[in-house]
Amino acid sequence: MNESEQSQQQTASKPPRARVSDAPLPDETAGEKLARKRDYLEGFLAEKPQGLATGEPGGDLYEAVVAALKEIYDPEIPVNIYDLGLIYGVEVSPDADVVVTMTLTTPHCPVAESMPGEVELRVASVPGIRDCEVNLVWDPAWDMGKMSDEAKLELGML
Repeated sequence: MNESEQSQQQTASKPPRARVSDAPLPDETAGEKLARKRDYLEGFLAEKPQGLATGEPGGDLYEAVVAALKEIYDPEIPVNIYDLGLIYGVEVSPDADVVVTMTLTTPHCPVAESMPGEVELRVASVPGIRDCEVNLVWDPAWDMGKMSDEAKLELGML
């Protein structure tokens, strides 16, 4: 580096750093600030992911199917079958056909014959769904580790 470059480098000063104390203080009360932050958070949480197909997780149709599944309760345990971990998979095709893969707490469950039919009827009744198929599987076997934290809390396990 030659002398003229060094002198130019020394004479060029860095811009001042921005400081929080330099920012103008808004004329709002603590309550107004809290309301503003709450509105921002609610808006942020309500925002749907962009560019998703309706049948993908996060899409409208997929979420409507999950909501329908959350309305079905196990007769012996006061928790819905989705949070209980009985639903292993939900697939929504581009033609709005749904395949639900599920299990039951035990093969000897008293609703083993009726539960898959109820799931099929509830999911097929979701607006926009053309058809529903329920696959009842026993492998992997259901265990309490598949339950959501909400279900565990409801049952006093947390």
